[in-house]
Amino acid sequence: MVDPLERVSLPRAGLEVGRLALGTAPLASVFWGNDEATAVAAVRRAFERGVRFFDTAPFYGLGESERRLGVGLRAAAADAGDGADEARVVIATKAGRLLEAGRDGSMEAVFDFGYDAAWRSVESSLERLGASRVGIVHVHDPDDHLDEALEGTHRALVEMRSQKMIDAVSVGTNTVATASAFLERGDLDCMLVAGRYTLLDQSAAPLIAACADRGVAYLAAGVFNSGVLARPAEGAWYDYGPVSAERLERARAIESVCRGHRASLAAAALAFPLAHPGVASVIVGMAAPAEVDENLAAAAASVPADLWSDLHDAGLVDMPEG
Repeated sequence: MVDPLERVSLPRAGLEVGRLALGTAPLASVFWGNDEATAVAAVRRAFERGVRFFDTAPFYGLGESERRLGVGLRAAAADAGDGADEARVVIATKAGRLLEAGRDGSMEAVFDFGYDAAWRSVESSLERLGASRVGIVHVHDPDDHLDEALEGTHRALVEMRSQKMIDAVSVGTNTVATASAFLERGDLDCMLVAGRYTLLDQSAAPLIAACADRGVAYLAAGVFNSGVLARPAEGAWYDYGPVSAERLERARAIESVCRGHRASLAAAALAFPLAHPGVASVIVGMAAPAEVDENLAAAAASVPADLWSDLHDAGLVDMPEG
């Protein structure tokens, strides 16, 4: 059984983060349809329950998630009346999509991996968050812009780290190839990879081992693969789109094995990456206080060790060596 509130060290960054982090994309009204009161209440509930690691990005709600996270954290700290504990909060944000005003006055996010754009992005994030600094900044989805991102955004983040403006330089991506390229060519403290080490996709296993060899912390996001591993029903999504019949059938087969062990699929989906010794933390999107409670309960649930061997023997999940 994993304690989702346990804090683990990111050794290269000198940071401690919780094993379960709140992902803030669902705090936004854009795409998610969330209202501010519910979003702020979710952050306050997470803080109240002991969550101290929060992952956000300018792209999420075109700045909305960062603003709502900042409001929620300030309210939560005021509720707690504990400035010392507030200092233990770790916020991660991202750079690579710069928010700009469109011709009609509305905000839009444009890819910009330039050096100067990274500085503007982080400064704007701090303003939206109402924070003086953040712990981690990820280079956000540089898949089609590797050289530019390494020379621009990454170089700027390394300089920010040297100036103590941030603690950790990272990359955030859905792609193992991109993460691997940054591991080889960049100067990283950690990395966030979404959807590539889950019950449905273990393609990041060699990458996690390579990160461990280099002392780079691996943060696993997207562990429900956009929802199908939380509720494997018709109409579910897998990796930001409708799930295929084949993926849905596989998810249901995994759920069936979980039921045989009296474990929920959601609990297994969280426990699987957390059981890997190379995974430091799992980041889960949460939109409302009830979701915070549900995910903390699922992450803390006991999952029998022989569940993994049964999933492996059934050809459903590859397990890491050792």
